[in-house]
Amino acid sequence: MADLDLDFVRSRFPAFDEPSLQGQAFFENAGGSYTCAPVIERLKTFYRRRKVQPYGPYAASRDAGEEMDTARTRLAAWMGVQPDEVSFGPSTTQNTYVLAQAFRGFLSPGEAIIVTNQDHEANSGPWRRLADAGIDVREWKMNPDTGALDIETLEAMLDENVRLVCFPQCSNVVGQINPVSEITAIAHAAGAFVCVDGVSYAPHGLLDIEALGPDIYLFSSYKTYGPHQGVMVVRRALADLLPNQAHYFNADVRYKRFTPAGPDHAQIAACNGMIDYFEELAAHHGGAGLQPRAKAALVHDLMRDQETRLLQPLMEYLGARDDIRVLGPQAPESRAPTVAIVPTGDPRSIASALAARGIMVSAGDFYAVRALQALGIDPDRGVLRISFVHYTSPEEITQLITALEDTL
Repeated sequence: MADLDLDFVRSRFPAFDEPSLQGQAFFENAGGSYTCAPVIERLKTFYRRRKVQPYGPYAASRDAGEEMDTARTRLAAWMGVQPDEVSFGPSTTQNTYVLAQAFRGFLSPGEAIIVTNQDHEANSGPWRRLADAGIDVREWKMNPDTGALDIETLEAMLDENVRLVCFPQCSNVVGQINPVSEITAIAHAAGAFVCVDGVSYAPHGLLDIEALGPDIYLFSSYKTYGPHQGVMVVRRALADLLPNQAHYFNADVRYKRFTPAGPDHAQIAACNGMIDYFEELAAHHGGAGLQPRAKAALVHDLMRDQETRLLQPLMEYLGARDDIRVLGPQAPESRAPTVAIVPTGDPRSIASALAARGIMVSAGDFYAVRALQALGIDPDRGVLRISFVHYTSPEEITQLITALEDTL
């Protein structure tokens, strides 16, 4: 496989040509990525030409609806699922809350769900609230030393009462990539459905959901170079079992069943721009003739290979210091490029000092309060989190390490 053409990649992100951002290196990507040019163009086109009620008989309305439908169809093809299994909502947090309400009506008192303390609160809190309805909420606890989710711990928790297992593909503070296929197979064998929070992993390449196997997969398009939307996949077999959460007359339309509010037409249409960019990336690297799922695999591998190379010098630098604690695994291959550290100094003060050196990074609890507490970290103090994606350059990694050396 050819190496990622970084010059081509960065040419497709207007932020790198923005004068106000020159000289600054962006290391807050886990909170939201830069938007690619095709998404921006799609938004501009929609607001200029199609900002009408979609699905009407006139041209502007018809085109608006078609562009929205195309976004759903193209995303589904890249993830190996059916178009009616893909829904859009205002955020992943909101989508998860709606799904939890559907499960509230589906589960019976005494039945169980499993959540983790490794999650962002979005994939933990809504499920935990089902305890108010008599649901047995069980917590799959991280290893307090490593932050890892041990498979043996999950297996000991599964029994005939467990109906749902919820876990992140990758924690937004621990960074370790969890084995989704293995966990899903174990949960399915025990008779449970599976919900995977892919928000922290999807920016590093969309994966084949059919191959991974979960019944629910959630991610945020504003972290995958697109508009501010939450994208959720709910497989047909589960979607048809859960009670409708939308208007009663939309109950027979799968992709509407879990979106009770009216969708953001322009942002859904603009999600086409994400696939436009991924298509460009695949074509530029020799994959123009591949089918969507194969293109998705190519783009994922290009991104991950680039990120793993860039992680190596950063992890070596951080690992050599004895005055900080690095959360998650040391090996770049085992983690996403989201690295939380516990410094001896105040994380927020260090973030401010880094900002003065052109490093855009943040500190805090990042809505992973339970995870930090489980690791013995005071959430009020928080951690310093460094996160990057495939468009980050080696020069920016060097700039980061130099700035860290001056501030830690």
